[in-house]
Amino acid sequence: MCNQTLDVVNVAIGLYDVDDWETSGWWIVGPNQCSNVVEDSLTSRYIYVYARDVFNGSMLAGDTSMCVAPGEFRIRGRQDCLIRGHIAAEFEEVDTRRSERWTFFITTHDS
Repeated sequence: MCNQTLDVVNVAIGLYDVDDWETSGWWIVGPNQCSNVVEDSLTSRYIYVYARDVFNGSMLAGDTSMCVAPGEFRIRGRQDCLIRGHIAAEFEEVDTRRSERWTFFITTHDS
C-alpha cells in the first residue's frame, strides 16, 4: 500500500479467507510512504481496500460494504456490521490479476 498524498492514511483491507470474508486494520501509512499490509502471498484475485484520513473522511470511492472497528481489528463476515457492534464501510475492489504481490497506490481524495 503506497500513500502518494500529503495526508496520513489509515488503511483497512478485506479479502475472502478460506470460508468467509475477513477485514482487518488499521495500518497507518504516512505521506509519500508505503506499508506492507498483506504479509503472505495473495491467494485471492480481489482485495478490498478502505482508506480514511485523520479526520475519518473516506479517501476511496468504494461500493462494497464490509465491517470495520474504531481500533485495531480482525472481523470475520461482512454482513450485519451494526448488529454485531461494528461499523459498515464502503471498500474499493482491487483486481490483482491473480498476482502473488500487488501494490495499491492511494493518490487523491475521491469524494
